[in-house]
Parts: sequence; structure tokens; C-alpha cells
Amino acid sequence: MQATIQNNSVNYRQAQAAEYLQLAEATLEKMRCRGDGPKFAKLGRTVIYRKQDLDAWIESRVIASTSQTPPGRKSK
Repeated sequence: MQATIQNNSVNYRQAQAAEYLQLAEATLEKMRCRGDGPKFAKLGRTVIYRKQDLDAWIESRVIASTSQTPPGRKSK
């Protein structure tokens, strides 16, 4: 996995971010459309994810019990 480093920040392209999150690229694309995924930047046609935003998104989805509904999911 190759990442770009700018201003002490690690940036991933979509494929790299998907690998880091262990998700399919299509899942990230759908999340961008719905607005429930990690923050991202568009540089022309290129989508960039900052590692700190990926880590923050993961942290926001941490739950303590299986009875809790993760953020972004509808409760039944």
C-alpha cells in the first residue's frame, strides 16, 4: 500500500483507503453518495482520504455491546 505524505499527514486514494478499512471500493463510493462514510477530499477527479479522518471514522463506530446500533445503521 503506497500513501502520499503531505504536511505530516498521510493521504490515501480510494483503493488504498478501502484496503485500510477492509471494505470494497464500491462500498466507499456508496458511502460518499449517502454521506455516511469517512470524510474525503476531491482533487479534480481524484478522491483522497486522510488517514486521520479514516481513523476518526472508525473510532466513531466503536460500540460496547451487540445490542447497540452502530452509527449510520437504522435500528430495527
